[in-house]
Amino acid sequence: METSKFDIADYLDSNEMIAEYLNTVLEEGNDADMITAIGHIAKAIGMTKIAEETGMSRSSLYKALSEGAKPQFETIMKVLKAIGGQIRVTPVSA
Repeated sequence: METSKFDIADYLDSNEMIAEYLNTVLEEGNDADMITAIGHIAKAIGMTKIAEETGMSRSSLYKALSEGAKPQFETIMKVLKAIGGQIRVTPVSA
């Protein structure tokens, strides 16, 4: 029996799944995990489409969203908007 490698991008097929994934990473992960998650989503949607919507080149996107990258906040915001996401702040209960 042959097994295939798990790829989260296979499951990111709706805005709801994308939002759930990002919210889970925000709650449980760190900044590097979040950058990786945004990269997974961008790949699932298509880097060419994200590049067109952000005005960035595909190679710049791959570099900014690669493991260990430290993209500028502006880049993260552009990509979030392109993938249909937004950041919302809610108060944390004590």
